[in-house]
Amino acid sequence: MRVAMDVVQHYRRAGTDKRGAVAYSFCTLVTNLPQYQAMVEGFLRLGFTSADCEFLYIDNSGSNQADAFSGCNAFLRRASGRYVVLCHQDVMVLEDGREKLDKLLAALSEKDSIWAVCGNAGIDAHGRRFIRITDPFMPDQAIGKPFPRQVMSLDENFIVVKSEANLALSRDLTGFHWYGSDLCLIADILGWTAYVIDFHLRHDSRGRVDQHYNSLRSRLRAKYTRAFRPRTLRVLTERNVYLSGNHWASAGVNAAIDVAISLYAQFKRTVLARRGK
Repeated sequence: MRVAMDVVQHYRRAGTDKRGAVAYSFCTLVTNLPQYQAMVEGFLRLGFTSADCEFLYIDNSGSNQADAFSGCNAFLRRASGRYVVLCHQDVMVLEDGREKLDKLLAALSEKDSIWAVCGNAGIDAHGRRFIRITDPFMPDQAIGKPFPRQVMSLDENFIVVKSEANLALSRDLTGFHWYGSDLCLIADILGWTAYVIDFHLRHDSRGRVDQHYNSLRSRLRAKYTRAFRPRTLRVLTERNVYLSGNHWASAGVNAAIDVAISLYAQFKRTVLARRGK
């Protein structure tokens, strides 16, 4: 579902709408306006002012105008910031503010110039958890420090997206779970990386693993099973390429394709030479 751009509203507009001139675009799906207002006031208080920050939201308080996938895609198209912050309405800044986040992102760029997404909780390819958060489970968590830590998926409560990466979420998934994982997967496919950073927030939710979560898990699995299917990429030059996540299959099939291409090229040269006589 593609969401109309006018569904995205400004709560606080920056001094300019020119992309890149705005430092941060905070983007939130809202079901509780007073809670959202408290979140915004917290960020404003700690340096994310309307001088060069904007706060965008989609009002789902009456009925859902957008799910997380379509809504975040609308935010990513509409936002003017160098960094687009996709965050929940129930996060609250504590002591870490604008100066801290500026320094963290600058340091991350120096460490890894191809980072595209970062957040405060995630897991890496070895199953190791990295978490920097206060939530109903435990205050002041700093699991897996020192940060930053490269991960393969991120929790959705607070995700910073570098606009330079031109990311988007899947068009063919809907719902309110798994979009952090989808975003990290797409970033990886496009050659970018993801990290957990040492930006400490409070998140006032335990999260929910319910039937909607499990249903979307199945749909995400089906989507990427199809997306990562082995295939032969056919091109007009006939220099086809076999694509597969299986290294040995890919190497074997591509070797056979290369031999076939070479034999066919030799055959064409022979035929053309005979015609020229």
